[in-house]
Amino acid sequence: MSEQTVIENTKNPNTISTLVRDFHNLGIKPGMTLLVHSSLSSIGWVCGGAVSVIQALEDVLTGEGTLVMPAHSCSLSDPSHWQFPPVPEFWWQTIKDEMPVFDKDLTPTQGMGAIAETFRKQSGVVRSSHPQCSFAAWGKNKDYVIQDSHYDFAQNDKSPLGRIYELDGYVLMLGTSYEENTSLHLAEYRSSYKGKVNVKDGFAVIKDGRRIWLETEDILYRDDDFEQIGSDFEKQDNVTVSKVGNADCHLMSQRKLVDFATNWMNENRSF
Repeated sequence: MSEQTVIENTKNPNTISTLVRDFHNLGIKPGMTLLVHSSLSSIGWVCGGAVSVIQALEDVLTGEGTLVMPAHSCSLSDPSHWQFPPVPEFWWQTIKDEMPVFDKDLTPTQGMGAIAETFRKQSGVVRSSHPQCSFAAWGKNKDYVIQDSHYDFAQNDKSPLGRIYELDGYVLMLGTSYEENTSLHLAEYRSSYKGKVNVKDGFAVIKDGRRIWLETEDILYRDDDFEQIGSDFEKQDNVTVSKVGNADCHLMSQRKLVDFATNWMNENRSF
């Protein structure tokens, strides 16, 4: 969406002060642990863009809170799995031999949006170490949230998603849908639905001072039913729905969402 289109669709400019007001009205409170999935364009025109959204969130949470965003870089993976788009098979080995090693400071996010990409570069923000499924965090419990040294089963209870669950944190969908709600992947690990399978993947890492291609194991993710899970969850639990600028927003307890989704998958999902 062009900036001109965004301007034309915005009645009044969004600013740090209006965003703070909207976040308060949504129910975000000081001291919360908050995982945010965001779409900047959905808000409408913002004076200061992504920086203003981040500052407003941090102002509302205060230093006693913890702000978390996904910082995934999914292209650091086995090229034989790439589909959007695929690459020729005779490229695969070259890619494995030459792909850069994940660097917390240098590796950009992929498909996470302008707010998450800006956030991971902010001074004082820390980033977890998984090459594909890292998270960035700011605030009181940032170091606890991002402690994550495992490679297999990237988003299980040992990941930042699991730490947020332990802290009884919240999820904010800021103009996004349940399809982007990564906490539902945590439910996939916890559930035992019929047909659940593991898959192999890989990426480059440094081991004993040299670069190697590391083979890893994970579950086969599935998100085609995430919207249905979210719809059913909202019928049974207290999800706050409100506007931030033009954006439709949903604020929910991550623990309640994961518990609900785990049971839902056990009862309804099968491959």
